[in-house]
Amino acid sequence: MKKKTNEKRLAIKMIMCLVYLIVITILFVCSYRIYEEKNKIVSWSDVENVEDYTYMTIYRMSEKFAYFEEANIGIHFIIEKEDTGEWHTYLIAIDEDDYDEYKNIIDYSYERTEKEPKPKKVYGYPVIVTEDLKQLAIKNIKNFVPAENEVTITEDNYEAYLTNSYLDTTRSKEDRFNITLFACLLILLMVIILLIATLFNKDRIVDKVDNTIDKEIDRARFMFEKQKKEKKK
Repeated sequence: MKKKTNEKRLAIKMIMCLVYLIVITILFVCSYRIYEEKNKIVSWSDVENVEDYTYMTIYRMSEKFAYFEEANIGIHFIIEKEDTGEWHTYLIAIDEDDYDEYKNIIDYSYERTEKEPKPKKVYGYPVIVTEDLKQLAIKNIKNFVPAENEVTITEDNYEAYLTNSYLDTTRSKEDRFNITLFACLLILLMVIILLIATLFNKDRIVDKVDNTIDKEIDRARFMFEKQKKEKKK
């Protein structure tokens, strides 16, 4: 059966297309924001949980004070400088095979060289500090922080100065599956298909709406004629 091409059907198509476009816009914006959130890299000071991919900028760095032999990972103190000019000391874990990448900063930190290297930005995931590592950090920090800047670190104030975690730079960014993003993209695809189908007269929804309107018009006309006849009687 040939589809109707009257003005009413065209109006229905235009309204449906407008609705689809609005839905597509909303889904696209939502998907983009979810994607941005999923791939966001936050600064260490803004970390909220161990799933946050984060970074630090190293200005000074100590030799390792702890070592995980099986993983060949060394734990180092680093000093980061904020935009405000304040200096903060944190802990990071590095693959000891990558030591040469940090050697210039370490040498400058211990005044083995006079040439100041460029700060190094490193990325990774937070790892909660164990009790044993905390004790090693408390014991060894005085060997790194200059005496004039030294603050006595204890178990009570440890987290205030060194935080409760260290940055593990040996972990690369993980691409986690996001069910919300997947659902948004799936619905977005379906709505785009419906929009295309409507534009090319392949959408049964338009036919159904058109037929429903015709039926309601015929019904209203029938009721009107019926009431008219009853009044004449």
